[in-house]
Amino acid sequence: MHRLHPQLGLIQETSLLTLYAKALDAVRPSPILGDTLAADLAGTIDYDFGKLKVKPSLVVSTALRTKKLDDVVRAFMAAHPGCVVLDLGCGLDTRVFRCAPPPGVDWYDIDFPEVVDLRAECLPGPSHLVGADLTSTDWITAVPGDRPAMIVAEGVFPFMTGDSFQSLTRALTRALTGHFPSGELALNGYTRFAAWTMKYHPTIKALGVKAAQGFDDPHEPESWHAGLELVEEQFVTRAPETALFPQPLRALSRLIARSTALSRQGARILRYRF
Repeated sequence: MHRLHPQLGLIQETSLLTLYAKALDAVRPSPILGDTLAADLAGTIDYDFGKLKVKPSLVVSTALRTKKLDDVVRAFMAAHPGCVVLDLGCGLDTRVFRCAPPPGVDWYDIDFPEVVDLRAECLPGPSHLVGADLTSTDWITAVPGDRPAMIVAEGVFPFMTGDSFQSLTRALTRALTGHFPSGELALNGYTRFAAWTMKYHPTIKALGVKAAQGFDDPHEPESWHAGLELVEEQFVTRAPETALFPQPLRALSRLIARSTALSRQGARILRYRF
């Protein structure tokens, strides 16, 4: 069994939440992501996952948003052989194994040093590991900047530190896009309302995470002076995989899908080029 770093903080601990959600999806009769490696890994970690109070709705929504981000990464790698992939706040996610980067693609998994240490211990793989605090940009120089880059930020930006969310997110994004000649940024974007409601979610309350941030207009990152251009806004409620959701969530998702405003309050995938 793998024991956790004694200094694992609240935000870092959310990596166990997403791992467990994917593990639970993998053992469903009709999985959405089907990440059996996540299920195997969760079984080797000495942690009380039961305290996270993970509900079926969180399991399927996490699996579906992850699947959509995986699709974006695979498409970019196919279109840009020899690119660089950065998985920001990778935690214990097995994306590098699911997406199976071909030879010539350099994949970088980036997270807090203590998370990277845990990852190196229990999930060794083909990626380069970078231990860094994303509120700093010094670590970016360790990544080659002469090729197109696919940057994935799943569940990262909403938890950038409190009142400094805007400044930190903008600074990080500008540093990243300025480092590469071209590329894409893909993230799951919460609206302000969706981020606000998270503090009442039983799982977030169980972890003790206090704040999340968001933005409503998908074009807002275009004003961050990072050279971003919105390419796509995907609503999870409109994905065909919602047919695999348990009832009554399946029916509710189909109802919400009729409204863009309501769909935007749920999980959405935002894709930008730079």
